Amino acid sequence: MSNRRLAPIFVSHGSPMTALEPGAAGAFLASLGARIDRAAQRPRAIVAISAHTLTREPVLLAAARQPTVHDFYGFPEALYRLNYDCAGAPELAQRAAALIRGAGLPVQVATEGGLDHGIWSPLRFAYPQADIPVLPLGFPPDWSPRRLFALGVALAPLADEGVLVMGSGSITHNLRLVFGAAPPALDAPEIAPCAEFRQWFADRGAASDWSALLDYRAQAPHAAAMHPTDEHLLPYYVAAGAGGSNAPALRLHASVTYGCLGMDAYAFGDAAARLSN
Repeated sequence: MSNRRLAPIFVSHGSPMTALEPGAAGAFLASLGARIDRAAQRPRAIVAISAHTLTREPVLLAAARQPTVHDFYGFPEALYRLNYDCAGAPELAQRAAALIRGAGLPVQVATEGGLDHGIWSPLRFAYPQADIPVLPLGFPPDWSPRRLFALGVALAPLADEGVLVMGSGSITHNLRLVFGAAPPALDAPEIAPCAEFRQWFADRGAASDWSALLDYRAQAPHAAAMHPTDEHLLPYYVAAGAGGSNAPALRLHASVTYGCLGMDAYAFGDAAARLSN
């Protein structure tokens, strides 16, 4: 294993308000860039898979510039004034497309661009200078965890090419619990189903139990309650696959907002342990 291999990561981006109210997860993300740089190398580019960039089949957004997309409404005006415009990675898009097609999977390369809040919100903390090119990879939300894991496996060679693969979603995501009749406070105590689901993921990941993780909907406790739809968990599987087909998942951060919205972060593969310090 190269000492410069970049472990793929999954981060929970939480509410758009995380950008203004960072809390524990924001503090972790603010340390993440330096941790990655110290453990391996500063990424020359980032392939970002977000729960908010969904497509009919995988699409690499290969624009030369990636503008900030404020893909939400009804939030404070200050949030819409935040920007994270950065360079794109058109050449990397061709390399990634070749890897994906080589694995027998479909992919399109588009000249469009744009970073949704699942991408720019965590990167604003991790790499605030916006000086690393970003290549968004849209994914189909109807693909199974197993097929998305295979998509990640196809991208695994990028870890030795100075490219960080980052999945962004939420380890738990039931907005009906957040915006229900009696919305919980930001610092509300964690509800038991959320804690049990998060711990199951951490335990199964540490054990490299991918047969269970890929079948999480049937095997994880409270899966339907924590993910009424699973698009916010699916980026986890792309990043996990990029770490290697039998690699463990190492939880780097664990916290909760609103008592039910998990903010956990993971690293994958044999280089993941370097990010634990």
